[in-house]
Amino acid sequence: MGSTGQRQVFFGIDFGTTNSAVAMFEPGKEVQLARFSFRGEESPSCRSVLYFEQSKTANGQRRVHGCSGPGAIERYLDAEEKGRLIQSLKSHLSSHSLTGTEVFGRRHRLEELVTRIVSDLRKRAEEQFMQPVRRATVGRPVRFVGAESDEEDDFAVSRLREAFMAAGFEEVEFELEPVAAACACEAALDREELILIGDFGGGTSDFSLLRAGPQVRRRGRRPQDLLGNSGVGLAGDAFDARIVRKLVSPALGSNSEARSLNKILPAVPAWIYAHLERWHYLSFLRTNNVREILRSARIRALEPDKIEALIAVIEGDLGYQLHQAVQKVKFELSHRECADFRFRDAASGAAAIDLCIPLTRAQFESWIAEDLAAIEHSVDALLKSAGVGLREVDRVFLTGGSSFVPAVRRIFTSRFGQDRIRGGNEFTSVAQGLALRAAVSSG
Repeated sequence: MGSTGQRQVFFGIDFGTTNSAVAMFEPGKEVQLARFSFRGEESPSCRSVLYFEQSKTANGQRRVHGCSGPGAIERYLDAEEKGRLIQSLKSHLSSHSLTGTEVFGRRHRLEELVTRIVSDLRKRAEEQFMQPVRRATVGRPVRFVGAESDEEDDFAVSRLREAFMAAGFEEVEFELEPVAAACACEAALDREELILIGDFGGGTSDFSLLRAGPQVRRRGRRPQDLLGNSGVGLAGDAFDARIVRKLVSPALGSNSEARSLNKILPAVPAWIYAHLERWHYLSFLRTNNVREILRSARIRALEPDKIEALIAVIEGDLGYQLHQAVQKVKFELSHRECADFRFRDAASGAAAIDLCIPLTRAQFESWIAEDLAAIEHSVDALLKSAGVGLREVDRVFLTGGSSFVPAVRRIFTSRFGQDRIRGGNEFTSVAQGLALRAAVSSG
């Protein structure tokens, strides 16, 4: 949706759990994507994060500054005294109990935090496209993380709408993210097909079964073209957490024991390692209480070098770097049967961290077996509810980062065969499809 004078343009916004993207479509031209810069490199997507920090004014008072996207991560990484980094806001939208959070003494509603990110996305798009962005088609998952009913999904959408309106939008239309991905896929079709879309985000895996093709494009999509949807509240973030839990945390002492009063007990409380599974939670561990727990654990531990490495990770606030290493080994396992997890921080001095741990694809797949089973069940349930057989599906289009994971792809190749599997623009196809969908909706 959108127009400027005689020129008509349409915008799609994919506000994601981990990453976001903005696309503009002008009829007769290719879809354009807004670009975002991080450490001097440009990308068509940006991290869905917020960062708050304090500074002193000339008269000694403290001011709170906030920023979002790539700039937020840069400020966070460069700060000697860390502020507050907030991410994965989308995964909390369905929760009635999580209304907001306190940052440096001020209470912020969840909708207000989302508004900050969305407002910066809009401004960045306006600067690049040189067009006002006041109307857009926005993506939403089939099932929001944590939602167990349609009412909770509707609640999440209402919060998202409120955030967009507060960010300066005049009109917002929502579309299912897998349907948007289908719109991007449909542009390449030369005949009518029944397609299955698998959209794997950071927090959700969504599936849609729908009819697509030139005729649907010409006449416009009808409700009966969509045969069904399904989804589960897990995806890339859950896979990363399994690697941290099974591989990284043991190297940092999660399975280590300590001697206490002639008893052998766990060296470090489990809740400390749980914070490692979300990299931005690591800064919460830099407290005197945790420091004292770890100092005591290091003295009593049977493997003190592992506790020393854990202390170095926490004191160095190396959560972001740690998770970058996790994503790198996950990516390598998508192309090879085995890879080395490497994480090194020479800046730690005497407590230098230098981890090199071999990992096989088979190990990784065993760790995510339950997640894969949930994805399989969701796909099979969709086909069953729609009354569609495997041979009736003409094409399967997979998008999102986790669609590269071989075990995820096998779910589809084992059912439909490799020749029917398609992909492309895995990180931006939803945003592109949303812009195309906006044009179709406008007639």
